[in-house]
Amino acid sequence: MKSIVNQLCQLQDLILVRDEHRATGDGAHLARLNESIDTMIQALPPNVSSFFQRLYNRDHVLMAPVHNGCCAVCGMRLPISQIQAVRQCKTLQTCPGCARILFEELDAPQWVGGAPTRAEPRKNGISRFSAESLMVPDLVAGSAADAIEVLAGKMESGGFVSHADKLIASALERESMLSTAMEHGLAFPHVRGVEGGSLTLACGVSKEPFKWDNAGTLTNIVFLITIPAAVSAFYMRLIAGLTEAFLKEPNRAALMEAETPAALWKALTKATRYTIK
Repeated sequence: MKSIVNQLCQLQDLILVRDEHRATGDGAHLARLNESIDTMIQALPPNVSSFFQRLYNRDHVLMAPVHNGCCAVCGMRLPISQIQAVRQCKTLQTCPGCARILFEELDAPQWVGGAPTRAEPRKNGISRFSAESLMVPDLVAGSAADAIEVLAGKMESGGFVSHADKLIASALERESMLSTAMEHGLAFPHVRGVEGGSLTLACGVSKEPFKWDNAGTLTNIVFLITIPAAVSAFYMRLIAGLTEAFLKEPNRAALMEAETPAALWKALTKATRYTIK
């Protein structure tokens, strides 16, 4: 059953990649993604395939990691016996609250940032997901791997996410499915399933463009994003807001001109004040 759960997680990843591509891409890779998804569904046992299809017709987030004894999507606390059953992986286990298929990744990177106190002012816009300490205005990179390594290290050293090495590996695995580079030198590498807290965003700007993928796409501005399962739907709105903001040349120029983390943070918050709520 462990191999089937792994297949389902891979299938979930492909479906979400397709959703992202529909929202932000030009549609050039949809046929290939659809073919891969259909092939993986056909490879599932018939009873699992039919169950997966029923869940898919309701919501495209079908898999739910178990985190701290709870379903990471709906937050329902799970019985100890069911948590043990998820770990043993002898049968498919579903959440009693949201009916998603449960799985556990013990070695996945985790969000480790502190929870806000009541005394802290309420954050708005991009400040809910990022901070000045996650800005890299002098990014030096020759590849996607270089850029992701720098930004993942910044997340870990800043006390936001654990295990930068696992974060890097997961982000590069996602890139192998379909490049997250876009026009105008933008790239949006990301990792899903980083549980324990909120969505987190780090931004790096390279003064010199570098090749991001095998197609030779040139990139200057990189947003590395970690995504808890519960906010997968919001992530699409975040990407749409970032894309809307930085398709505008003056906003990209403001990021490129920033020389310090403080200046880059100011440019980022100003550019996204109307597109990210």
